Amino acid sequence: MAMNDDALRRGIVDLLPQLRRFAFALTGVREDADDLLQATAERLLERGAPADADLGKWAFRVCKNIWIDEIRARQVRRAAAQSGKLAGDENLDGERLAIERLTVSKVNKAFAELSEDQRAALSLVAVEGLSYAEAAEALGSPIGTVMSRISRARQALAEALSPSLEPVETSLE
Repeated sequence: MAMNDDALRRGIVDLLPQLRRFAFALTGVREDADDLLQATAERLLERGAPADADLGKWAFRVCKNIWIDEIRARQVRRAAAQSGKLAGDENLDGERLAIERLTVSKVNKAFAELSEDQRAALSLVAVEGLSYAEAAEALGSPIGTVMSRISRARQALAEALSPSLEPVETSLE
């Protein structure tokens, strides 16, 4: 049995800020995050959630699955464009140029360089405040895998954000 429509709508509205942060953690690009958030909300409204499911965990899982589908679709489009099966490569180049021109802070850049799995796990635990067990359930992964991803993500962020120990050259001319 599905969740009551009014309860579902209220629950989705309450989750929007967390889902948006999670979508940004997955995509690394504000526009893609907004599109992913919209697709997630639409899917939840169309299909609902099981009555016995925690809406937050269910919504995170739906969001992650939509993003995986989008990544796969992009790979197919990229392969088709590279093989010459699509016309209009200038649109793909324009999209690439727009993404390259985005300026992000050092933290966002380091976060974006993490693997998708690491970003998702770290976002759910560090940003959304889910326990390891809750994050594992939302991501459909074993708890040990989530813990490992978070550990590797934290280590990579620490390395990327640590001050450089290289000497700075100065000229006294």
